[in-house]
Amino acid sequence: MTAPAAGAPVVACGEVRTCLLQHSAALADGAASQLLQLRSGERVRISKRPNTALTSPDVLTGVDCQLATGSGSRVRGIGTVLSHATLTDGRVLQASAHLRVLAAEAAHRQPWGHYLVRPGVVEAVGRAVPEDLADGFLRGGQASLAGTADLGAVGERLLAEVLARPQLDRRPPFKSRRTRLRWSAVRSGDTDGVPRGRFTIVDDTERTLRLEVGSVDPEALARLCEDLALHDWLLTTLIQMVDRSGLGTTPGPDAVIRLSPAVDHLLHLWMPMARVDLILMPLWESLETKPGFTRQWQALVQRIRDQLALQSVTLQGKPHALT
Repeated sequence: MTAPAAGAPVVACGEVRTCLLQHSAALADGAASQLLQLRSGERVRISKRPNTALTSPDVLTGVDCQLATGSGSRVRGIGTVLSHATLTDGRVLQASAHLRVLAAEAAHRQPWGHYLVRPGVVEAVGRAVPEDLADGFLRGGQASLAGTADLGAVGERLLAEVLARPQLDRRPPFKSRRTRLRWSAVRSGDTDGVPRGRFTIVDDTERTLRLEVGSVDPEALARLCEDLALHDWLLTTLIQMVDRSGLGTTPGPDAVIRLSPAVDHLLHLWMPMARVDLILMPLWESLETKPGFTRQWQALVQRIRDQLALQSVTLQGKPHALT
């Protein structure tokens, strides 16, 4: 493996943090827009179809630190991380941070103006091998090393800033865990140019996605990963709610009653690929084959609806007390 020439793309990587908005009800568009107004004078972007998604203005974070590598080699990165927050249907909050690594044009740090005109670009000083950087980022490589680029920390600060806003009453309708998706993308050497991905569930809350792509906009990759992280969080949360409810083991309507927040707040949010670029659709389609996100979601939803129907029939069949 050889290092790319100066100015050549090396790797793109990012991290997405996803959580339930700490509020008792879904925020209306106006309140959600105020919540995500992170930079004065810059507008919050809104998309209304097929569901409502609001995205904050982009936030730049300057970095001058080591980049994680799988081999442990030292590569210095200088530039900016691009991040933003997104709120889907007033209920699910995400913070996404990403960067694109380019081979540095100089072996020394240049004036910051050089880096600020290229938001989301980090220049690698040293022998930056794409596969080595991609592996290091996904494995957490040098995550314990002080001064190493930490996109998760950038996203976590952004989540904390939004969740601290006074508009939120901090009374969510149910308990849930945050999830994190780390992703990296390298240019594919295949001539067919078909994007490929490998999704891995690391533990209960952490996932990774390794991508091989052709010439694709890093912003499009970030949107794909945000969509994947959103639906992974929805599926993970619904599984946890079904497990906690005692569905199938608890007699009577109690289990179904415990699942009412899922019916009220989650089931209508499942819309994969709603905002994914056409060129990246094959990646989502491969994930629908294995591990099969939508099949598992539909099976859970059908199980909940069957129990609702069963309880309704049971209640209708009970004799009414005479008055």
